[in-house]
Amino acid sequence: MTTTTVPRTQDLSEGALGMALLHIERRDMSTARRHLTRATAQGVSTGSNASLFHGAPALEFVLARAHGAGDDVRAAVDRVVDARLAAAHHRQATGALPHLAEWDLIRGLTGLAALLLSRRPVAPRLPDLLSSLVALARPAHGGSRMLPGWWSALGPDGKEMAGGHGNNGMAHGIAGPLSVLSLALREGVIVPGQEEAIGTFATWLDRHGTHYWSTAAHLGDDQPPQAEPSRQSWCYGQTGIARAQQLAALALEDTGRRRASEDTVATILTDPQQLARITDSTLCHGWAGLLTLTRAVAADSPDPARFAPIVRDLRRRLATDWEHLHKPGFLEGRAGAQLALHHAATSGWARALLLT
Repeated sequence: MTTTTVPRTQDLSEGALGMALLHIERRDMSTARRHLTRATAQGVSTGSNASLFHGAPALEFVLARAHGAGDDVRAAVDRVVDARLAAAHHRQATGALPHLAEWDLIRGLTGLAALLLSRRPVAPRLPDLLSSLVALARPAHGGSRMLPGWWSALGPDGKEMAGGHGNNGMAHGIAGPLSVLSLALREGVIVPGQEEAIGTFATWLDRHGTHYWSTAAHLGDDQPPQAEPSRQSWCYGQTGIARAQQLAALALEDTGRRRASEDTVATILTDPQQLARITDSTLCHGWAGLLTLTRAVAADSPDPARFAPIVRDLRRRLATDWEHLHKPGFLEGRAGAQLALHHAATSGWARALLLT
């Protein structure tokens, strides 16, 4: 299955694989097969770039929405998982800080755990993946000070950043591991230290979650500085983090945390100033992602009717704007927007966003 080329068609985010998701949800398997054929025409990556959003794991995720992932695809994914776990274990043994790509949702172990959590029966490698994410809750040495175990020596763009950073978002930050560990706990997949790690990540986000990411300067503050006004979205910001916090609360049976996370979503998405900062209709950082997120929050709330007006408003905004998107794909394009607008995720596509 391996190829030396890495065509963009293999991307779940913007390639043909992502567009196949829309047609699987529509049960238009003829069109879905055409996209899948295009995606796999030049082979499928099982290399270091393979992840939930690229290559063999992305292919398994899409095929599994149509109950069509075969043993050959799963075996290829298992090889990817083994390689990524070995690299993570080696890094942990050296005491070095991790790169975001080791463990985040888009490129790393969190995304692979989300994929394996969807397998039935439970994948034998899933506990090892979860344990590697639990290990991020252990403090790490950063020169003369202790740092969170998920701290990156580089900046969020992968470039040098004085003191590094701790990423907080759902796509590339600690909200992703928080979500997948919480989902696994709710489904009865439990490893040592899992509940404690969920508590560690959730408590960190209580303190730092108003920021897209935390800097070294934030670590020494009794209270981190107030965040500058920013766009709220699934990928970054308080709304995505609030869904992660709600999942944590449900897993730990923490009524206060659940109520606080739901209040955050309701407050932000009824605030005209917050809504004015949202400028597109994408799943990643626009109306489609917020709509999908709010539906998930409402479905797990004891008071779903509270979110009905918000869902109607978000759906109206998405319906009037999605056709202006220039890209055709899943995360930043029309396919993802149409999935959010017209389909209730019966195929389970929202698992790619760790919302369900």
